[in-house]
Amino acid sequence: MRTRNARLVAVHSLFRYAALREPAHAGLIQRVLTIPQKRFERTIVSFLTKDEIAAILASPDQNDWIGRRDHALLVVAIQTGLRVSELTGLRHQDASLDHGAHLRCDGKGRKERCTPLTTQTATVLRAWMRERHTPPDAPMFPSRRGTPLSRDAVERLVDKHATSAAQHCPSLRDKTITPHVLRHSAAMQLLHAGVDTSVIALWLGHESIQSTQAYLHADMSIKQRALDRITPVDTTPGRYQAPDTLLAFLEAL
Repeated sequence: MRTRNARLVAVHSLFRYAALREPAHAGLIQRVLTIPQKRFERTIVSFLTKDEIAAILASPDQNDWIGRRDHALLVVAIQTGLRVSELTGLRHQDASLDHGAHLRCDGKGRKERCTPLTTQTATVLRAWMRERHTPPDAPMFPSRRGTPLSRDAVERLVDKHATSAAQHCPSLRDKTITPHVLRHSAAMQLLHAGVDTSVIALWLGHESIQSTQAYLHADMSIKQRALDRITPVDTTPGRYQAPDTLLAFLEAL
């Protein structure tokens, strides 16, 4: 259903352009533009708790090169919420690790944005980049051959470390962990810290703030805090008891 709606958006865009070029076909164009999108069920976003995040970050074996790369990638992904394409597209020159540490990336729709880094993330990234000794335009997280990681490679390494972490963190066994779950986790950390959803939308590179509203629905702690502020209605539980007059009437039938 999502694929159908995405294609319909492209068709609508084409016909809006055609409306300007071919006004003689306005009737047909208008009929196409009125085709509605199909409704579909939206699942609640999945995200990691602090304990689950800690377990996954502890999974890579940092005694070898691949483990240190995976650890650095996971730290950056969970803290910044970058998309997979943004992670794999990072170059050494995209990191500014001095005062006001941040990453520059080309986001969805070729929009460039800067994402700030915490002191801990900047420290991990600084150590990783110092180890590499590569040109500024080299991939930040390369494969063994020195080429940028593919989407599949990132998905495999996330799944590998999530599976390993599940041995020490049982709650991970019931979750399907993907790179996008790490992105959701970054958003939820910001939300729990009290960051406004409009700022989170900018942070994640969302086109519309409506995309960020999904995290409000997923966060039960926010709903619980809202519930705690409500004065409960004074009600008394009990079962219905018919009055004597009604019982007498029924017995006389």
